[in-house]
Amino acid sequence: MNVTEGYGRGVSCGLINITSENSTITSGFQYPFSQAMDKAINGITIVILFITMISLGCTMEITKIKAHILQPKGVVIALVAQFGIMPFTAFCLAKVFQLEPIEAVVVLICGCCPGGNLSNIFTLALQGDMNLSIVMTTCSTVVALGAMPLLLYLCSQGFSGLENAVPYASIVIALILTLVPCAIGIAINHWASRYSQMIVKVGLSILLIASVAIGVMTGISLGGTVWLVLSPQLLAVATLMPLIGYLLGYNLSTLFKQNGRCKRTIAVETGCQNIQLCSTILKVAFPIEVIGPLFLFPLIYIIFQGSEALLFVVVFRCYRRCKPPTKKKTAYLAADKPEEAKSPLGQSIELK
Repeated sequence: MNVTEGYGRGVSCGLINITSENSTITSGFQYPFSQAMDKAINGITIVILFITMISLGCTMEITKIKAHILQPKGVVIALVAQFGIMPFTAFCLAKVFQLEPIEAVVVLICGCCPGGNLSNIFTLALQGDMNLSIVMTTCSTVVALGAMPLLLYLCSQGFSGLENAVPYASIVIALILTLVPCAIGIAINHWASRYSQMIVKVGLSILLIASVAIGVMTGISLGGTVWLVLSPQLLAVATLMPLIGYLLGYNLSTLFKQNGRCKRTIAVETGCQNIQLCSTILKVAFPIEVIGPLFLFPLIYIIFQGSEALLFVVVFRCYRRCKPPTKKKTAYLAADKPEEAKSPLGQSIELK
């Protein structure tokens, strides 16, 4: 059975005709791009994700991954936070703000996504544990292959009409295609590490330029349509979801007595979602007649996700700068023989 057919039968017209107090998204939504342009944007989105994951793989070292796997406490805490806190937060926010069915699906997919490479950048800025951050991003991407469809299935049971709404097959395919370039990046870093730094720099540059280009092109073409996504409810969700993830991730790691670097790392890894993956899933897996302008939600989410993380970086940097330096205590060791000691210049003197 086609996913969209089941979805349409499950919620009748309510899914394609969504009306709320502040916004109306109807089946009459006119997509501003031609079919060729739509396919081009889909292709560019997939290429961006592919390049991003290769760049991420080039930052990973097999030896460090093994070290964290052998001592997995930090990774396990981060995984529990990633796939426990964020999906539950997305579910609760969708319920509290009484989101429409298609809006709830979009928020749940965003909440169930694994961690993204943006978290590695903020971990570095917060002087966190980079090895843990990179291993956590890798593990969450692998675990998401099974966890994301399962969590979406469980969460969708709490909303009437969403039983057949989630395109599980498309999500699994997207996750598999995400792991392939990541594995390529790891292989490059292991066997041809001299190219890793160059690939990372080029990849991030292409990601930045392409994201800005698509954002500007989409904004110009959509015009006022983007305001349909900026309803107070969705803005509140986009603001609160990453913030709650950062705070609860930090508190959970504190509860398990992690050190400061690990706590900051787990907090960032929890709150930062893989928005590139979320955007790709929404753009490729859902017909435009169903998703409407809501495929723009990840763009709004990443603005708040990045802004809040940047605020934490500024606060942390100010705290470290204002914090008085820790005085190192000098330890004095007794001489092995009471007859001999050393002068401050290191010369041996005899005690009589």
